[in-house]
This record gives sequence, structure tokens and C-alpha cells, in this order.
Amino acid sequence: MALFIPTYFAPISQYAAIYQSDSVTFEFEDNYQKQTYRNRCYIYGANGKLALNIPVKHLTKEGRKKTKDTIIENDFPWQQQHFKSLQSAYRSSPFFEFFEDDLAALFNKKYHFLQDVNIDTHLFVTDALQMDTSYKKTKAYELIPYMDDFRSLDLAKNGVEIEMDTYIQMFDDKYGFIPNLSILDLLFMEGPNAISFLEKINVDLR
Repeated sequence: MALFIPTYFAPISQYAAIYQSDSVTFEFEDNYQKQTYRNRCYIYGANGKLALNIPVKHLTKEGRKKTKDTIIENDFPWQQQHFKSLQSAYRSSPFFEFFEDDLAALFNKKYHFLQDVNIDTHLFVTDALQMDTSYKKTKAYELIPYMDDFRSLDLAKNGVEIEMDTYIQMFDDKYGFIPNLSILDLLFMEGPNAISFLEKINVDLR
């Protein structure tokens, strides 16, 4: 059993841990934190590493807010921008066209809560990789979890560094290999072979 934070098109390291776990539990009772993959992912753009950020509403009067209660700022056309960025970066990749229609459906869906986006993107990825899509939710915050704790994989800044093999990326001739991007980068470049890549990553955080 393993414990994770639901994140936006999570990095490769998180899906390696998910694939290698017997079962997945998502933390649903944590407080929202900035500088995490909860509302961002990184892709390989024409100018290098590119962040796709989901704007969220920060209501400071309420004090700490749980991630599951975090509301998206939909006054900004983030979905249109993110989808265009993915098309621009990966339209020439080997496998993007196989997933483009399903991605378009995600980016055309109206969302209110950040957590709903993250769960839907998780289900998209697990379906694309033909992984087990089942998961459980915590009912209370797991201060000392009774399962393998991979929640730290959601840290975008000063997070855990996971070693991984290289694979061909869209613009690696310009900027070299960029490790641990969003799982989308690996999916669009490797397709079904992404699973064999995930198998080889050591994600033991103990």
C-alpha cells in the first residue's frame, strides 16, 4: 500500500511509484501547499522546461485551506493555454495523436475544484498506460502513515531527486535531457513502452 498526493499530470517519479505499488491511496485531508505539483506540471517546450500552472484562488481570510477545497481561478483561460502548449510542444511526437482527443475532452471540461482536475488527469494517465485505475481516499490526515509514504514526490521545489534513465525527448538536441518531467512527456515520446521505463526507476524513499 502506498500514499500519494493527487497532482496535475504528475511527474514521472510519481507514476513510477504508483506503478510499483500494490495499491494506491490518495491523501485527501492535507492542507494546500504552494510550490508543489498540485497545480502545476512541467513539459519540454521549444525553449526548454516549461511550467503549466493552474491558477487557484487564495482566500487568506480563511487561514489554511485543505487541498480538496482549493478552488480554481477560471477567469483566466488556463485550459486553452495548457492544451495549446501541449499541442505546440508534442504535435510531432510519436504518440501525441493517439491521446489528443481524450486530452481535448479534459481541457474542455469545466472544473471548480483543483482536486477534481488532478483525479481526472490521473485517470487519464492510468488509462493511457493501461494501469490499474482504482484508488482509495484518506478519511483523516495521515501524520504517521501505516503505508509507504510517497507524498514528498509532490514537491516541485527542493523536492526528492530520483535517478532515471534517459529517453529521446522533443528538443533534447538543443537543451539535453530533462529528467522527471510530467508523465505526459514520457507518454507522448514512448507510448506503451513507457511502462518498461517506469519499471526501472528506483523510488524507494526510505
